[in-house]
Amino acid sequence: MSVHEVYAIKYARHERRAAENFLHGDPHDGPMPLDYFVWLVRGPSGDIAVDTGFSAAVAKRRRREHLRCPGDGLRALGARPETVRDVIITHLHYDHVGNFELFPAATFHLQDLEMRFATGRGMAESRHRGAFDVEDVVGLVRRAYAGRVRFQDGDAELFPGISVHLIGGHTMGLQVVRVRTRRGWLVLASDASHFYANIEQARPYPIVWSVPDMLAGYEKVRALADSPAHIIPGHDPLVLERYPACDGLQGMAARLD
Repeated sequence: MSVHEVYAIKYARHERRAAENFLHGDPHDGPMPLDYFVWLVRGPSGDIAVDTGFSAAVAKRRRREHLRCPGDGLRALGARPETVRDVIITHLHYDHVGNFELFPAATFHLQDLEMRFATGRGMAESRHRGAFDVEDVVGLVRRAYAGRVRFQDGDAELFPGISVHLIGGHTMGLQVVRVRTRRGWLVLASDASHFYANIEQARPYPIVWSVPDMLAGYEKVRALADSPAHIIPGHDPLVLERYPACDGLQGMAARLD
């Protein structure tokens, strides 16, 4: 079985309160910031990016703190975005699917349901479209027309030791990435669980398309991972505390495998 190295790369940050990170608030409200990550999976199938982040211009418009271009974070680990052949997009929210121009050679891997959601009737409602950027969605449509999007209908193995799994909940077509590593099966949960606390306490994040699907997703993610310690949430600053920093990238990148 192929084994892989997996890295979390922080590229932005946003100050928030704990009450903003749980569907019904938090009685012990206090600071609970979001970190924004992209991920790198490295193994026999080459360097594979998971999500692509947002640009400095988008950060300014949405009032986020942009720390570095996600492409520069990949380069710091020896990956070249311009030659990456495969990018897995967990879902189409603005913080996971910008920066297409950094990956001119890539095929993008996405769930059918996510494209349906991002181009369907739900986008007529502000509560659903707020975390989408229309230019990102249109950009992926253009790449689909160019033959550069590979769609999945549910769970699928993309490469030996790397599979995607439809979760939904946060968006209609959210997928997580399961990776075989030297320490076992690891799950990049992305926004199936923004923080460790969401999944550990079964407390949904408030940006949600389907609460039942989000709760069921917690169970599916647990079943896919070899242990709770093999689940990597999508936005928790604790990731960079629980895993060893990459050389010279303290506070910016960690090795997860």
